Amino acid sequence: MGPAIALLILCIIGFSLNSAFLSEGNITNLLTRSAFIGIIAVGATFVITAGGIDLSVGSMAAVIAGIMIIVMNNAVETLGTGVATVLLGCGCSVILGLGAGWVNGFLTTKGKIEAFIVTLGTMGIFRSLVTYFADGGTLSLDFDLRGTYRPVYYEAFFGLPIPVWVFIIVSIAGWILLNRTAFGRYCTAIGSNEAVARYSAIKVDRIKTWTYVIQGLCVALATIIYVPRLGSASSSTGVLWELEAIAAVIIGGTVLKGGYGRIGGTILGALILTTIGNILNFTDMISNYLNGTMQGLIIIVAVWLQRADWGRKSSKE
Repeated sequence: MGPAIALLILCIIGFSLNSAFLSEGNITNLLTRSAFIGIIAVGATFVITAGGIDLSVGSMAAVIAGIMIIVMNNAVETLGTGVATVLLGCGCSVILGLGAGWVNGFLTTKGKIEAFIVTLGTMGIFRSLVTYFADGGTLSLDFDLRGTYRPVYYEAFFGLPIPVWVFIIVSIAGWILLNRTAFGRYCTAIGSNEAVARYSAIKVDRIKTWTYVIQGLCVALATIIYVPRLGSASSSTGVLWELEAIAAVIIGGTVLKGGYGRIGGTILGALILTTIGNILNFTDMISNYLNGTMQGLIIIVAVWLQRADWGRKSSKE
């Protein structure tokens, strides 16, 4: 209940500082902004639960967004500015996300390279690629095509923005996969003790690779709903998303060293992070440039609290 209580306290603090904090417009904005990091964090929960780490998600989102825009702009002459072009871009995003996730997983498992090193390397590769494609500037979506794609971010369905619905669907699917399937149990077993998992006939390399593929898919879905927001991509797209995703996972109770994961906690963690940023911006308590500092401190404190909690449990046993 810790993350839920923390979120409730934050909402009370936000309302006490500014009564407009709980206005419909601000809550809608908060939920929509949470959707991007929340979707990516759901994928990160699987990776971290299985004992891995992915530092490339922000750069991956940037390069996927850039290639999506290039593909859709080039398809305008053939397919026009209708839904077909948007669907082509979305399909391209999913394929790229799955492929990038598979590369991370393959290099980590079959290449026998530490996940930290692999994803640190691909983070640099992805970021440099989008910079190259944009020629050091910004890739912009065709103006007429923006009108077709724009509703994916700005329109609502039954009172909730479409990105929030995507977040809900991804969260439900992630919870079922982690808690109600053999795959989820295998992720937990591998994160707890990889050697024992191998002796238990679990195909460790395959499962770990799939966790990165799931992460890549989640990044692709987040990118699909992010691109219509600004209609552009550049080298600054997705900066610090990996930090926010990891922070959301850790705040939610997933153990950084692996072996225990909570999708529900991850959802609350994403909401907590966005709420903190919203309060700071809404009340002008701190500069936007220091949000990364706050997120870094949150990760350090969350991991420290986890270690203290596991230490107390070990001493009792």
